[in-house]
Amino acid sequence: MSLEIRPALVADLPAMMGLVRELAEYERLAHAMVATVESFQAALFGERPTAEALVALVDGELVGYAIYFQNFSTFVGRAGIYLEDLYVRPERRGGGIGKQLLARVAQVAAERQCQRLEWVVLDWNQPSIEFYKRLGAEPLDEWTIFRMTPEAIKKLAGSSTA
Repeated sequence: MSLEIRPALVADLPAMMGLVRELAEYERLAHAMVATVESFQAALFGERPTAEALVALVDGELVGYAIYFQNFSTFVGRAGIYLEDLYVRPERRGGGIGKQLLARVAQVAAERQCQRLEWVVLDWNQPSIEFYKRLGAEPLDEWTIFRMTPEAIKKLAGSSTA
């Protein structure tokens, strides 16, 4: 098996979208997936990229990816990295690909002198939780994630007064 982990290329986007669909189905969120190759191209390779991606190829076949972006901690006063997704095709799991992808993201964080590498995991996804714990990650059980939909964002934005 020949494993290559490298930054994603525009040419990788169709295969990446297939993997994103697989992840959405696994997470029971396929109904929420509206991303397209075009939206990924703008986010990863556009004039003002908002995220970065690594891909894992086994014998030339794209079998996994990691998508991440920079965040900031006011308490630490330094940048960090937020891992949006780490995904490896089920039939390729257990061979170290996920660990290598995450290690490469950690290398990026270390090179940039980031103080944190963070992500979220669905609370029912026990295999992933155990995988991350084995790598030294610690769950932050005291935090609650909040999210606003586009409608809520627009409503709140429209309520501001000058």
